[in-house]
Amino acid sequence: MSGFSWGRLVAMLQKEWLQMRRDPTTIRLTIMLPLIQLFLFGYAINANPRHLPTAVLSADHSIYERTLITALANTRYFNLRPYQTMAAADEALRRGNVLFVLDIPPNFARRINRGEKPQILMDADGSDPVAIGSATAALVALNATVLNRDLPPNLRTATPAPPFQIVLHARYNPEQVTALNIVPGLIAVILTISTLVLTSVAITRERETGTMENLLAMPVRPIEVTLGKIIPYVGLAYVQAALILLVSVVVFGVPVRGSVLLLLGSLGLFIACNLAMGLAFSTIARTQMQAQQMAQFAFLPSMMLSGFLYPFAGMPIWARVIGECLPITHALRICRGILLKGNGPAEIWPDLWPMALFAIVVGAIAVRLYRETLD
Repeated sequence: MSGFSWGRLVAMLQKEWLQMRRDPTTIRLTIMLPLIQLFLFGYAINANPRHLPTAVLSADHSIYERTLITALANTRYFNLRPYQTMAAADEALRRGNVLFVLDIPPNFARRINRGEKPQILMDADGSDPVAIGSATAALVALNATVLNRDLPPNLRTATPAPPFQIVLHARYNPEQVTALNIVPGLIAVILTISTLVLTSVAITRERETGTMENLLAMPVRPIEVTLGKIIPYVGLAYVQAALILLVSVVVFGVPVRGSVLLLLGSLGLFIACNLAMGLAFSTIARTQMQAQQMAQFAFLPSMMLSGFLYPFAGMPIWARVIGECLPITHALRICRGILLKGNGPAEIWPDLWPMALFAIVVGAIAVRLYRETLD
């Protein structure tokens, strides 16, 4: 054979181009994936979240209280919501409905005028240190100057120090250790990677290895084949979950303040969601590569929009709406809530039913698609 030939190179390029054209799904996924990454990083991700939900309890309806509330709202870090009782505010903090509880004590204005420097208590949800970091810094910076205009002249000149104190209490993670936020979330992330990728090639593997004809010849129903392919992965996923939980507690010191059985039961529902989604991808894809690309296509927004890497509260409304539709978002809240806050069935129920609905709907779609594949 002679040396390098441009003719042979052009022929090979034409051959590869024709082969690529026969697989338009792979081309579309390859083009769309980086565009989605760019879109998510550019518009949905915000490492400095603002308008964080904040419960406000005030027993002092004075000009000082109104000035402080207005100043907090003007920072744009706090979305203030009035609460009537501390019990209701604590419950909202535990459920994750608010990230802060601001308690303004009785006789706040009177004690300031007396020069007593009253304390304002701010409880923060320390289970997400990244989300509350900038907001707490803005809060601490307020107390030195926020009341300067309203203070009497004698206090304004004679008291250069702040007229009141802000006592910050980080609940559930007092030292604000980032690992206590990341490691519980890794349980859901790792389970997503393994279950979604493994099941996404379940049907395409049968098709590529030529064993699909054997399945067609067997007297089994589509639902039986579907369950037969899913159940082994459920057992494998539970082994993974147990190992991750053990390492999290022993190595990283993650506390277990709630029920382990409740956590494992909730993860079973999350595993079912991922297996149903992976099986649906497997019935749609024609090759294992396509199935894996679809799994990656679904995993990317799950990582970005679930609140694992970036604070969920800092995302725009459209991103939070998409995030609420993803099973991993609810699994993250359940894992962090049970391990760090000791949440029970009542607290995690708002995150359980969306996963159950997702598993039922996507599972039914997967069975329907698999029936069409058999036909």
